[in-house]
Amino acid sequence: MDPLALAIELAREAGALLVQGIAEPLDVQQKSTRGDLVTAADRASEALIVARLRRDFPADAILGEEGGVYSGTSASRWIIDPLDGTTNYTHGYPLYCVSIAYERDGEVVCGAICAPAIGELFAAQRGAGATLNGRPISVSAVNRVADAMVCTGFKPAFYDRNGALFAAMSRTAQAVRRDGSAALDLAFTACGRFDAFWERDLSPWDIACGALLVREAGGKTTAIDGTPFALEAGSTLASNGLVHDEMIGVLGRA
Repeated sequence: MDPLALAIELAREAGALLVQGIAEPLDVQQKSTRGDLVTAADRASEALIVARLRRDFPADAILGEEGGVYSGTSASRWIIDPLDGTTNYTHGYPLYCVSIAYERDGEVVCGAICAPAIGELFAAQRGAGATLNGRPISVSAVNRVADAMVCTGFKPAFYDRNGALFAAMSRTAQAVRRDGSAALDLAFTACGRFDAFWERDLSPWDIACGALLVREAGGKTTAIDGTPFALEAGSTLASNGLVHDEMIGVLGRA
């Protein structure tokens, strides 16, 4: 099966599993920091995805947030977040998703993000654009941060290292949001709902597919300080491209 088709299929299947799981009693545990949660649904979603990938692409490596890590023998790797927005999920807040990206020779070439509670499926393939529920999407045309609605994210335990940036952007942008799912924040930037997104302390599974969506929708991605984007960089700034340099300046001064 084509990797993009499989990513879309698995994102939908795992999303349906999450919707089913939210109707049942949740087994919620805290990871290493306050506000960093994991549920049985996270693990079940990852198990579903990994089992299928191991069957259909046995030579490929897998990097999953909840421990589904396998070394492969090919030049390809799947990067999966089985439930991005776990805290939202545990509170019944509908902004959570499944994110699946496919990387070849060190570059993400396709992927899908399914937000089952709001009925949205984002997909992208390098050089072929990005879509929402099968229709092409593009970033916004806002060209000033003063007119922009931007988004960020951070766990409460990390407020001290993020509060100054949040305050600076709140004084500059038209609006600032903090929705709790980096993958969806990137998808929403790709389709023009947000004009920019920034966040520190991110892992590859948080951003692999979303960053591709932004670029294929005509936007730009770098690290927060403007250095080249990398999955392992630990920070991400994504925008429509028009406000990117101004965003770097505001965040840098903070």
